Amino acid sequence: MTLPAPPTIRRLTYADLPQVIAIERRAFPTPWSLAMFVLELSKPAGVCLAALDAEGAIVGYCICSRYDTVWHIMNVSVSPERRRTGIATALLSTLLERVDEAEPRFTLEVRTSNDAAIALYERHGFRGAGLRRRYYQDNGEDAVIMWRTPATLRGTLDDIPNAVDPLRRAV
Repeated sequence: MTLPAPPTIRRLTYADLPQVIAIERRAFPTPWSLAMFVLELSKPAGVCLAALDAEGAIVGYCICSRYDTVWHIMNVSVSPERRRTGIATALLSTLLERVDEAEPRFTLEVRTSNDAAIALYERHGFRGAGLRRRYYQDNGEDAVIMWRTPATLRGTLDDIPNAVDPLRRAV
């Protein structure tokens, strides 16, 4: 099987939202509403990215908002039929490159059962540093709170207050 060409990554726009909503509904048991995407796109300090295939169709997206001194990755999604083809990696890599700060701090929540996403984030320097109990409304699943900071890039959780590695993995 030949893998598809790497996606083109560009800024997500309001015009992209019909395709984004279609992916969101297929990808998540409790999808975001159109209003949630509009709100995130309207924030001046956010970074919202779209991944396009060779035909120009959106196959993934990433929503990241800045809160004070921390970037919160709110949503990373890939069309279910295009998962495991490097799209999420391309989106995350582009996001990390576009945040033009000396030592940016990122955080996100991910389902404890989502091993593929956790592995993706760990490859990009994120480390589990806490747990949000019953975070997901659809089934009450816990979320791992992950951080990417100067310390996590050095292999510690030293610069994250009250950090506890919920995954019990070596850092």
